Amino acid sequence: MSAEPLLDQRWRFTVEEYERMGQVGIFDEDDRVELLDGEIVAMSPIGPMHASTVNRVNQFLVQRLAGLATVIVQNPMRLQPRSEPQPDFILARARRDFYAGAHPTAEDVFLVVEVADSTLRKDQMVKVPIYARQGVVEVWLVDLTGRSVTVYTDPVDGSYRQVRTIRGDEPITPHSLPELSLTVSEILGE
Repeated sequence: MSAEPLLDQRWRFTVEEYERMGQVGIFDEDDRVELLDGEIVAMSPIGPMHASTVNRVNQFLVQRLAGLATVIVQNPMRLQPRSEPQPDFILARARRDFYAGAHPTAEDVFLVVEVADSTLRKDQMVKVPIYARQGVVEVWLVDLTGRSVTVYTDPVDGSYRQVRTIRGDEPITPHSLPELSLTVSEILGE
């Protein structure tokens, strides 16, 4: 009798099951986990370069988008039925309750920004495809090591039809927020 591989024994959680685990105390607020395609995945520790980039970009976004969008930093995004990632930034439609009633969904989002150093492959191979399948209109993947930003737009049939990598001082402007323009140099600093 042959043994079944362990991969066949995985349980894939729904967003509701995952959120319920948090409500009943299986996860603490400080636990760094996210739900990706039904699997609960540990998030990497945040190093100084990553934190610095998030702080810098946050300052630009809040200053430049006041009144135009809600800047959500390292908080969940609800992608039914089996994903609740925590990207570094979500630029979402402004709501009076600041999403107190529910996490933003793909329909609320103008742009997702992921900052990556050690997580670059996971972000490219796992998270970006999840965003595409859910119809997130635009994703920026900031590669700290490669000093570039890859811009993903036009999600169709689970993948992005437009992908381009930008370096240096070329401006990047989200399609849904033309009021915002940043360069890779501004994002990454000196």
